Amino acid sequence: MNRRHALCCTAALGAGLFTSLGLQARPWRNPCRGALPAQWVQHPLVQQAFDGIDARALWDVHVHLLGTGDSGSGCTVHASMQQWWHPAEVIRRAAILNAACVAPDAVSVDAAYVARLRALTRDFPAGARWLLFGFEQACDDGGQPAPDWTTFHVPNDYAAQVADANAERFSWVASVHPYRDDASQRLDAALARGALAVKWLPSAMNIDLRDARCRSFYERLREHRVPLIVHCGEEKAVPGAAREDYGNPLRVRAALEAGVRVIVAHAASLGAARDLDRRSQPRRPAFELWARMMDEPAWRELLYADISAVFQINRRAAVWHTLLRREDWHDRLLHGSDHPLPGVMPLYNPQKLAAEGLLDDAAVAPLRAIREHNPLLFDFVLKRSVKCGTARLHPLVFDTRRLWAGAGYSA
Repeated sequence: MNRRHALCCTAALGAGLFTSLGLQARPWRNPCRGALPAQWVQHPLVQQAFDGIDARALWDVHVHLLGTGDSGSGCTVHASMQQWWHPAEVIRRAAILNAACVAPDAVSVDAAYVARLRALTRDFPAGARWLLFGFEQACDDGGQPAPDWTTFHVPNDYAAQVADANAERFSWVASVHPYRDDASQRLDAALARGALAVKWLPSAMNIDLRDARCRSFYERLREHRVPLIVHCGEEKAVPGAAREDYGNPLRVRAALEAGVRVIVAHAASLGAARDLDRRSQPRRPAFELWARMMDEPAWRELLYADISAVFQINRRAAVWHTLLRREDWHDRLLHGSDHPLPGVMPLYNPQKLAAEGLLDDAAVAPLRAIREHNPLLFDFVLKRSVKCGTARLHPLVFDTRRLWAGAGYSA
C-alpha cells in the first residue's frame, strides 16, 4: 500500500470509527473556536508556561505560510488536491484548510490563512515572533521547475510581503532550490530582503544535500551566517518528488562540513533511513542517526534541531523520553510549531502523553480546551508542560532568537 492510499484509508477508517461510536461532535475536525476565554488565559497551566520565558526571544522557527494564489500571491497547490479522482489529496487539502481554520468557500484562502494566523498570535505577549516559510517549487535533476512534483509553492516575495506587513509579529524564511542556474542570485536577493534562514524539504523538492551544485550555496550561507533548515526523516504532508532517501539525516554532514549552521526539522523524529556509516547500510530510525551526529564533537556549534511535531502521536515514546532527558542537547533545540499542523486534531493526544508519564493528568483537559481556541498556544503550553521525571525542556529551547544573535538582526 503506498503512502497516499494509506492516508486515504486512514482518514476513511477514522471517520467510520467516529460514526460507529455515535459521536455527534467530530473530534477529527478543528472546531475553530474564537478568542481564548479569560478562564484559559488566566489558567495556571498557561501562566506557568510563560514563567521564565522572555517573550522577545520566543521565535517560532517553523511556520508554514500557505495559499492558493487567489490574492495574486503567486502561491499554488497541486491540481490533484481539488480533483475527486484523487481522494487522498482532496482529504489532505481539506485537513490542512480545517487545521488553519480557513473555510473551503473563503473569498480568499490567502487572506483567510494570514488573518487566522495573526489572530492566534494575539494570545502571546508582545515581542513573540513567528518565522514564515517560503516554499520553493520542486525541480528536476536539470534544475527546471517540476510542477508535477510540487505539492504547494509559496514564493519568497509573498513570504516577505506578509512578514513586512506584520513586522511586529512575523519574520520570514526563504526557500531556494540549489539546482537552479540562478540559485545564487535568488539567494542573494532573499537575504538582501531580510530572510533569516533558508528552508529545504529534500525529499519533496528533489535536493541531494551531497550534490556538487550545493557547494557554492553552502559557501554563501556560511559567509552570511544564515542557517539552513532541513527536513529529515519521513515526510507525510508533502509527497512532492518522493525522494525519501534524500531525507536521510546523515546527508546533512555535507552542509556541516562546509561550515553551515543546520537546523534539522522535527529532530528527524519520524521514519527510518539507511545507516550510511555502515557497510551493510541497515535501516535505522532517522532520529537515531540524527542523535549520533548530535554527539559528534565536530558539530557542537553547527548542528541544531527544531522540535516542531515531535510530540505528535505518530512519534515513538522513545523520542519523547530522549529529547526530555538529554538536557545536554537542550541548548541546541529550538521551539517550532509546524503551523498549521497543531490544528490537525488527530495528530495530538495529551491523554497518551499522560499515560506515558510525561504529562500530569490534570493538564489534559485544559490543553484540549485551549487547543480548540488556539492550536499555537496549545503547542507552546504542551511543550512547556511535558516532563520525564524531573527533566523538562529547558527555557533555552524557547529562547530561539539566540540563534541569530550577532548576525545583524535587530528586531
